[in-house]
Amino acid sequence: MSIEELRKSNELLDIFCSLAEIPSPSLHEEKVIEWIQNFCKNNSINCELDDYKNVYIYVPATDSTKEPIMFSSHMDVVGDASPVKSLLDGNFIKADGRTLGADDKVGVACALYLAKYLVNSDLKHGGMEITFTRDEETNMSGIEHVNFSKIKSKYILVCDADKLAQVQISGASYTNAKIYVKGLIGGHSGIDIGDTDRLNAAKLIAELLNDFPQGVYYQDETGVITSCNLGAIVAGGIQNAVKSLIDEGVNSPDYIKTIIEKSSTNIINTDARASYSIRSASVEKEEELKDIMRFCVAKFNNKYEGLAKAEVTFEVHLPPFEKAEDDSIPELHTKVCNKLGIQNEVSSFHAGAETHIYAHNKNSKGETFMPFLLGLADVYNMHSANEKVDYTTLLKGYEIIKELFIEFNA
Repeated sequence: MSIEELRKSNELLDIFCSLAEIPSPSLHEEKVIEWIQNFCKNNSINCELDDYKNVYIYVPATDSTKEPIMFSSHMDVVGDASPVKSLLDGNFIKADGRTLGADDKVGVACALYLAKYLVNSDLKHGGMEITFTRDEETNMSGIEHVNFSKIKSKYILVCDADKLAQVQISGASYTNAKIYVKGLIGGHSGIDIGDTDRLNAAKLIAELLNDFPQGVYYQDETGVITSCNLGAIVAGGIQNAVKSLIDEGVNSPDYIKTIIEKSSTNIINTDARASYSIRSASVEKEEELKDIMRFCVAKFNNKYEGLAKAEVTFEVHLPPFEKAEDDSIPELHTKVCNKLGIQNEVSSFHAGAETHIYAHNKNSKGETFMPFLLGLADVYNMHSANEKVDYTTLLKGYEIIKELFIEFNA
């Protein structure tokens, strides 16, 4: 079967391929927005743009006694504005020589197809809202500009996971920990090396970081909840080496070797820095981890009082998406998957998504959103030229959200 024959045989797959073939790098989503607007106009679906050109779609309730529910996906993709040609390889849809954009046009296509189904059905429901955001892949500026006070739904289904039948109930924060160690007296590595008060900051930071945690700090049955990772250490007499690289415009894969070869070894270093990432889906566990780091620094400063000093600071770049006490959506998802004969997976994910932003905002009724991250297809090699999606799983993913919506309104 060719990709053309596949598209003719199934409207959902045709919608997906149409969206995928429109290049939409972050903050250049204009053409895909226009396509969505035309689709909605042609199918009598209410569609409007906010001031940031996020798309908001609303299918009105047919039963005022029921609650609305919202689906959310992002329109931008990793990749440039070059043409996208979809191809069929067995059960896989891929692009010719570039990213496909299944992340997250799988979610966009399924939500649009569900909206079309609802406006043509006699199902009694409490309404469906859809938000399609811009710029998720780079800065999440789209979700930051969403008018949350307009949204009526409490439950938000963010359709952006990469595996069919995933329902992810929490997600990790991203915090940057910065460590600074300063030796109070420097000196010459030959002349002053016998002075035991002249401590080397490069050596000291290695000692300090050896006491710091590394890797998984806490996990439960849903996966890794809290972790930390040493990202970089900068220390020693590298100033002249780095300056020479900049001045010479060197862009070499061996730049680290060059820095080592050009670094000074005749100084007793007074400056050393390190950077850690902390990820946690639990505020409590993140604070525990931070307290361990603070304790290590305090112990270090007590040991080297008057000779050296260490500091640690924390910068929160993304708040956590913590597990809600309300399990109704995961339970409903499990019920629907069992009905369809699909094995679902309830888990935590150790990264960031738009769920994190929703989880810290409120709807038009003043209710805090309860977001969940759903997987609607098996997407492989995401963000690469080898990206592909198993179209048979995409069809199943749509059936999951369709049945979930029906059961939600039962």
